[in-house]
Amino acid sequence: MNVFWFIPTHGDSRYLGTSQGARAADSDYFRQIAVAADTLGYEGVLLPTGRSCEDAWVVASSLIHATRRLKFLVAIRPGLSSPGLSARMASTFDRLSNGRLLINVVTGGDPNELASDGVFNDHDTRYEITDDFLSIWRGLLESSHEKGSFDYSGKHLRTEGGKLLYPPVQRPHPPLWFGGSSAAAHEIAAKHIDTYLTWGEPPAAVEKKLADIRRRAQAEGRDIKFGIRLHVIVRETEEEAWAAADKLISKLDDETIQRAQAQFAKMDSEGQRRMAALHGGNRDKLEVYPHLWAGVGLVRGGAGTALVGNPQQVAGLMKQYAELGIETFILSGYPHLEESYRFAELVFPLLPRTQKAPVTGPLSGPFGEVIGTSELPKAAQS
Repeated sequence: MNVFWFIPTHGDSRYLGTSQGARAADSDYFRQIAVAADTLGYEGVLLPTGRSCEDAWVVASSLIHATRRLKFLVAIRPGLSSPGLSARMASTFDRLSNGRLLINVVTGGDPNELASDGVFNDHDTRYEITDDFLSIWRGLLESSHEKGSFDYSGKHLRTEGGKLLYPPVQRPHPPLWFGGSSAAAHEIAAKHIDTYLTWGEPPAAVEKKLADIRRRAQAEGRDIKFGIRLHVIVRETEEEAWAAADKLISKLDDETIQRAQAQFAKMDSEGQRRMAALHGGNRDKLEVYPHLWAGVGLVRGGAGTALVGNPQQVAGLMKQYAELGIETFILSGYPHLEESYRFAELVFPLLPRTQKAPVTGPLSGPFGEVIGTSELPKAAQS
């Protein structure tokens, strides 16, 4: 398994839907979380995108030299920027970070937000533009290694003599990640994407979605990896975990939930529709599958489900997803700094992870607090 964490550039709190328990989302806090993720052994971090967030590229760039191994999953937005500009930005970031960039392709699912950015295309047209955009973006980066130029003429976009003088570290280009639940999105994934991301639906729904992606990718002669985006609430006991879940939404009033759900209903995102359908804006039945809780989605757009339970229960559900073919888990929790430590300490030992944290070694001191003035603490029982 590969486990990623999250940089909350749209804010962080101990409670959803209120400023109570909130904290400043600033450069110092982003750096704290990034350093924690890097030190604890998370493979990478996702930075969200949209008008509710600080700009992902600027924030990620500020964190390159605060970290050593951490990868950054940063969004490109077809229709908001040109493929040539996006390719140059990706190549520069990849070079400055020595190959630690991953690309999250976001076609967008909120027509109101897109209109405020000057994009007025309908759902399927946006995916046609994404197809052209990625064809050019990939072609420019691939040809940069041979110092060549690239021409392309598509339905919506074209380039003549496109050229990148500075190739990326990763060949042929930084890996492309992407999520989308519509048929148009699945076609894009099959044709262009290296890792397909799904939001945290019950395993049967995820299995069906992955099977469709595999079928389409095979028709293109391609293999695709899979990841899942989830929140997590893990505690030493199941009772503590569910109490923490209840506490997270304890300040939410019905009016706030209704306003959020009304905004989501205006979106043309199939993934957002599926997230909302899990709970219907209703608090009554938020556990939509054993240890999968939809409470976050009452007011948060995008990923709205959380793994909830003790370490064994959380790891067990992750392993169920892994059996479906999920390799990467992109997690987050509230508040993000504390939860990054809690998850790493409680669940990492139970997972077959690819990334390992350098917590011991010849330069390490005592692991844990010294007893008295001279005795080392007992080793943890496995």
